[in-house]
Amino acid sequence: MPVPTYEEFMLSILRLAGDGVEHRIAEALGKVETQLGLSPDERAESLPSGQTRAYNRFCWAITYLQNAKLLDKTARGRFRISERGREVLASNPLKIDNNFLSRFDEFLEFKRRKKPDNPPTSQSTVEIESETPEERMEEAQQELRNALATELLDRVQHSSPRFFEHLVVDLLVAMGYGGSRSDAAQVVGRAGDGGIDGTIKEDKLGLDVVYIQAKRWEGTVGRKEIQSFTGSLEGERANKGVFITTSTFTDEARDYVKKIGKKIVLLDGKQLTQLMIDHGVGVSSIKQYAVHKIDGDYFEEIE
Repeated sequence: MPVPTYEEFMLSILRLAGDGVEHRIAEALGKVETQLGLSPDERAESLPSGQTRAYNRFCWAITYLQNAKLLDKTARGRFRISERGREVLASNPLKIDNNFLSRFDEFLEFKRRKKPDNPPTSQSTVEIESETPEERMEEAQQELRNALATELLDRVQHSSPRFFEHLVVDLLVAMGYGGSRSDAAQVVGRAGDGGIDGTIKEDKLGLDVVYIQAKRWEGTVGRKEIQSFTGSLEGERANKGVFITTSTFTDEARDYVKKIGKKIVLLDGKQLTQLMIDHGVGVSSIKQYAVHKIDGDYFEEIE
């Protein structure tokens, strides 16, 4: 089964809290995951931030139940069922979701604070959301990133060979290779032979050298091209190489590099643009959003 939405977690949480004892979030999540039959893979499924999807949705379900006054927050990361929660549980509801919670004024006020320009005034106006705010933000960020990567790859594919050589240098230096930009430029981009476009230091001290093949390829790069590059490394008595292309590699090419003794990394157009975004090459930041949370340590009572 897929990871339950935060709304689908609500009834299970309330039923668990029905025992009247205080529960820790982590402990309660484990019990609910077991009750719902979530597999290890489903429990481990994570958001881009690294937080598990189940934990994120579980915490938001608790937040919504607390704002509807069905749960009481007893301490940091702990909760207990409220008197209202007991009454709701006694009514044996088949489902608890945003529409159900909208019967409580406190929940409507909570929703109004979230959307001040469009305050909910009745059950029918409460928006049904299957994803948590973090999930919506991260999915929107990923959508923007994918669109940027597509535009970036198009720009790279239509650049000149000389510009592409400079781009490769800038990216490798940004990733920590080659020492300074001037050091790297002395070796990368020079006309080479034997299928090698240049070399770059693996570290700032130059303890090892990485050989590079960088091509704005039109078609898919196959095993033949990689074998040729491997032969060139052999001629230089080199063991490390990076083959960079704006297109893609065949499965045979990728399988080939796994079987040989030399360490060769294949970077296709998609990986290239993702690295450019990660390391700020050819892109700039136009706006940043900070997500805040309560600093629990600040609110610890002074004894």
